[in-house]
Order: sequence, then structure tokens, then C-alpha cells
Amino acid sequence: MAVKTSTSSLARLSLPAKFVFALILMGIVAALYFVVFFTDVDGQINQAIAQEQSLKGELQQAEEAKAAYQKDVEERAKKQQSEREQRKVLPDEAETPSFLSSVQGIATISGVTLKTYKPEDEGSEEYYVRVPMSLELEGRFHQIARFFFGVGQLDRVINIENIEMEVMPTQAASDTGEVVLAVKCLATAFRSKKSGEPEKGKK
Repeated sequence: MAVKTSTSSLARLSLPAKFVFALILMGIVAALYFVVFFTDVDGQINQAIAQEQSLKGELQQAEEAKAAYQKDVEERAKKQQSEREQRKVLPDEAETPSFLSSVQGIATISGVTLKTYKPEDEGSEEYYVRVPMSLELEGRFHQIARFFFGVGQLDRVINIENIEMEVMPTQAASDTGEVVLAVKCLATAFRSKKSGEPEKGKK
């Protein structure tokens, strides 16, 4: 009975009143829809913002990890380079052929004649092993001096020890007054001592 009364009341409204009523009803519906839709969109926006912050954090962590990795790579490269340089100075093995080749090369450049060479017994020290080689050379004084200087400039450490010089008995002085010298010496290179390697020939 109340529904009929309400319907009758709506029917008695004029056309403009019905139009206004319809507008109000549409506004209410639109407002409800807007509230529901806006709430959903606002939640999605907040979720997107949170996701963006999370991605930024992950990106920063990735950049930090990349920088740390790059630093490790550079440090490893420097360490490997340092190890290569160290092996030139103090190789792991005696490398006698390379040792002799270096000495012969310096002798050729210096104008010295390398008459004989003889590898001697190795001698152990606490942290390294001595690799000696007896040499006999012939040349003028400045050539011998240049040879010794050249050996000192090699990457590998080579000491010249026990130097003996004498004038060649059958060699007359040259036009410049220089004489040829016969030189005996001990050229000693070094190598790293291996773990557990026994001492031998220590002097």
C-alpha cells in the first residue's frame, strides 16, 4: 500500500520536478560509482608507487653489485698483472734456456764474446733458490762494462759475482789503446722456492 502511495506521489510530480529528481538520482549513482572507482584506482596507484620504490631499490642494489663486481674484476686484473711481473723477476722454475738466452742477447748487443757457459748446482735459501751459471767472456773494457749494465736492466734479477779479469796475453793494444780482457764470472739468477722443497747445495 506504501509503494502505491510513493508511486502515486511520483506520478503527481510535474515534468520539471521529475527531471530534477532524475538528475539527483543520477548524481547519487554517479557519486557512488565515482567513490568505488576512485578507491580502486587509488589502490592501484598506491600499489604502482610501492612497486616503483621496490624496483628502484632493486636497481640500486644491482648497480652496487655491478660496481662491486667491476672493482673485483679490476683488482683481480691488477693482481694477475702483478703476479706476471713477479714471475719475470722470480720465476717458478729455473728456466735455464731463457736465462742463457737473455745473457747471450746482452752479450751480442754489448759486443762481448761469450766463450763458455756452464750451469752450476742450485743453492737453496730460506725463501728462494739460487740458479748460478759460470761464464767466460772476452771483450774490451767498455764492452764488458756495457754487458754488466745490460744484465742489470733485465726483468729477471741476475747477479754478477766472483768477477775475474785479465788481459789477453797474446792481445796487443788496439789503435785506441784498449786491450781485450778475458773475464770469468758467476751469473746468478733466482727462482721461487716451492712448498716443501728440501734445501740443497746451500752456501
